[in-house]
Amino acid sequence: YGGGRNSGATWRRDFVELFNRGAVAADLTGWSVQYTSAAGTGTWQKTDLPAVTLQPGQYFLVAEAQGAGGTQDLPTPDVTGTIAMSGTAGKVALLASQTAAAGACPASDVIDLVGFGPTASCSETSPTPVLSNTTAALRNGAGCVDTNSNAADFTVGAPNPRNSSAPANPCGGGVAPTAITSATPNPAFPAEAVLITVAVTAGTNPPSTGLTVAGDLSA
Repeated sequence: YGGGRNSGATWRRDFVELFNRGAVAADLTGWSVQYTSAAGTGTWQKTDLPAVTLQPGQYFLVAEAQGAGGTQDLPTPDVTGTIAMSGTAGKVALLASQTAAAGACPASDVIDLVGFGPTASCSETSPTPVLSNTTAALRNGAGCVDTNSNAADFTVGAPNPRNSSAPANPCGGGVAPTAITSATPNPAFPAEAVLITVAVTAGTNPPSTGLTVAGDLSA
């Protein structure tokens, strides 16, 4: 969203929202968010990301330039930069590097790329429709849809900034942990020693943590 701080905007800052749509945690150490204008071919501007781990379904808010326009502050950003993005068209990349990209498209380390606005000279397949001071490019499925076509994967709508404290949205839904019990011997006779086992399969998306097993052997 590049319309923040502009006349008619609600939000006082531009922002980029990251989202982990995968099934495993993502380490952002050494990564950066980078921006250049729709037709830019020079050095990209960048905001370096901190050494944090983004869990499956977790959002991450990168606040950018602030101005006189807007009436509301963003939710608490996870990191703050100073890039003044266009409110209508431009190019944003998530890179596994903190070296500024150059040229119309980043040459390497690209994790994701969005060309927003029809004049963007670099995008995944084709860019999104044009944005405005009151609209953002929103990835469909609350972040889960990625077919490598910016035009197909994003819808233009009201900005909806979410930070790492927002409710998680695991893509594809989660898988609950399960437990299967068994006893040996079975059947057992009075006073006979019995071994009871429990085979636990951890849940995924997000992964289970702190699992314990409790047994009630009362009559």
